[in-house]
Amino acid sequence: MLERIAELDAALATARGGGGEKYVKRHHSRGKLLPRERIELLLDRDSPFLEIAPVAGFQTDFPVGGSVVAGIGVVEGVECVIMANDPTVRGGAVNPVSLKKTQRVGEIALTNRLPMINLVESGGADLPTQADIFIPGGRVFRDLTRLSAAGIPTVSVVFGNATAGGAYVPGMSDYTIMIKDQAKVFLAGPPLVKMATGEVTDDESLGGASMHASTSGLADFLAVDERDGLRLARQCVRRLNWTKQGPAARNPFPEPPKYDPEELLGIPGADLKVPFDPREVLARVLDGSDFDEFKPGYGTALVTGFGELHGYPVGVIANARGVLFSEEAQKATQFIQLANAADTPLIFLQNTTGYMVGSEYEQRGIIKHGALMINAVSNSKVPHLTLNMGASYGAGNYGMCGRAYDPRFLFAWPNAKSAVMGPAQLAGVLSIVARQATEARGQEYDEESDAAMRMMVEQQIESQSGSLFLSGKLYDDGVIDPRDTRTVLGMCLSAIHSGTVKGAANYGVFRM
Repeated sequence: MLERIAELDAALATARGGGGEKYVKRHHSRGKLLPRERIELLLDRDSPFLEIAPVAGFQTDFPVGGSVVAGIGVVEGVECVIMANDPTVRGGAVNPVSLKKTQRVGEIALTNRLPMINLVESGGADLPTQADIFIPGGRVFRDLTRLSAAGIPTVSVVFGNATAGGAYVPGMSDYTIMIKDQAKVFLAGPPLVKMATGEVTDDESLGGASMHASTSGLADFLAVDERDGLRLARQCVRRLNWTKQGPAARNPFPEPPKYDPEELLGIPGADLKVPFDPREVLARVLDGSDFDEFKPGYGTALVTGFGELHGYPVGVIANARGVLFSEEAQKATQFIQLANAADTPLIFLQNTTGYMVGSEYEQRGIIKHGALMINAVSNSKVPHLTLNMGASYGAGNYGMCGRAYDPRFLFAWPNAKSAVMGPAQLAGVLSIVARQATEARGQEYDEESDAAMRMMVEQQIESQSGSLFLSGKLYDDGVIDPRDTRTVLGMCLSAIHSGTVKGAANYGVFRM
């Protein structure tokens, strides 16, 4: 686990490095702050920041981090979603990774009813990749206006260029702050204006902060410098009169777990095929290590029960052994209904190889029982949090509330893997199919080629199912150190309670 954490730390360091030392120095030499420095000054002193998708773009053609820093932090006592362009990476231009990350951050703000603050400095679309971002990119501006329509405030602080599509972010925000002599907001810069209309103009008269504050009216506040702009953003949040709609934590001073979270590093084994007891994890995450288990003697490959985390009541569904049988699926379905009846958020702890296969289990109804569980997960209305602690394979990923089932937040430990099945199983299936096809043609099967194919497939699936690779594709909201699990889940629960927490009244048809 420590080796995996070292790999995670290296990826995070790359993201924090932005566009590299050369461009960071150039940015600082202009008297400007880096995106993380801006966020730190915006947040309440010494308050935490839960970064979302920090390694987006890992092992892609785009910079790690996606040229955007985003997450949840407290501003004037209000939990907010914060997004900051990184101008040291191609001028903060939007590429396919940063677009996907921006859309995810907007979704978090809307579903959890969190005010959104944009720290803007972007040259607009990354033109070489415009074919991948122009058409879907319009959703970002639509989502900003939908936040406002839902009564969720949006604030923009413009630190530099906000060109083309970047201009619509301040244009569609409830509050817009611009930095004097730095902010430049226009749909088209002077060169494009000259090409399009023949007009010769300059940055300031076309889109300078002073012009927008006095003439166009786009700027609501004119800041003298970056720190003043961040002060004004805090002022805007302070005047929102914002209150949470969800219930407060039952206990504002919860008892910490009785067991050392450092031990979380050693609970999962190096071999994902060897299961571990999730109760050992819960004992190091839940308040007072207190867990009321539901149906402990039935469907024992799945652990269900109630507890509290940082004072918030939670229901837990956790894989105890990799495979899900009919009993586990039925047990989970009932428990999900109970959590919804009690308006209690659910935490899914994944470590599954999927639903059981074989003629005996098919005859006993594993498909319809698995469908019960997936139906319940799909139509549950209480907030879901998902953590992949090890394996998340096959339809088990669906039943345990994977990304496709819209958990409010989804994180993974560095050892976690997720795929349609394990590497050896997938390679073996391909081998069997190829062998049968060859024999059906009356040909002799090439064993050497088969061995080479299996090795290649296993290596490919191994690399493409790892937590950093999947996080790079934004299939989760981040890879976290296991020792931070309680803190991360606690921050997510607090954010979730910014909105109402209400269970489902209706489900789809359950096939019995």
